[in-house]
Amino acid sequence: MKRLALEERFYVISGKFRKRVDLKMSRVGKQPIVLPEGVKVNILPERIEFEGPKGKLSSPLFPGIRAELVDNQLILRRSNDSKEQRSYHGLSRSLAFNAAVGVSAGFSKQLEIVGVGYRAKLDKGRLELSLGYSKPVVYKMPSGIEIVLEKSTLITVKGIDKQQVGQVSEEIRSLRKPDAYKLKGIRYVGERLIKKERKAVVSGV
Repeated sequence: MKRLALEERFYVISGKFRKRVDLKMSRVGKQPIVLPEGVKVNILPERIEFEGPKGKLSSPLFPGIRAELVDNQLILRRSNDSKEQRSYHGLSRSLAFNAAVGVSAGFSKQLEIVGVGYRAKLDKGRLELSLGYSKPVVYKMPSGIEIVLEKSTLITVKGIDKQQVGQVSEEIRSLRKPDAYKLKGIRYVGERLIKKERKAVVSGV
């Protein structure tokens, strides 16, 4: 099972691995969040609202989790040390951290297009992709997302919501996933791919 960074995603996992995740999330939850310059916070009973140079976001406060602001640091506390509370604690802190970073600096992911004649262009809020099909594939940009073409084969997805940036990037990648044999298609910049070798055909004597 692939282990992802705790700041990125939280998965409900059973067995021993779940116990290790609970302990890690508990430790994550205890870490204060130093608010970036220009970020304002409003703590409500069920959520935390963030406002910064890039926009506004909110993150949830799960049952038993409370937040307080001390010397420009956001501190989250849990009501007890139960397994559920430890998980909620770490998850609440991770989502709050992502929101604080999102409204101050934002998030981005880059994808590259590989293949002869494969390219992209932007047209009135739409991303048009030539990917070897009979017609170009059109992807409409959702609200809150900016797509920039550094060049016709390099796509940058930007936004303040980390989860949305990741989702949009994956949707674009899924329009032409890398071919297993020639590795043509859309991939993340720096993504490691393993090329499959075609099996040799042995003709009968």
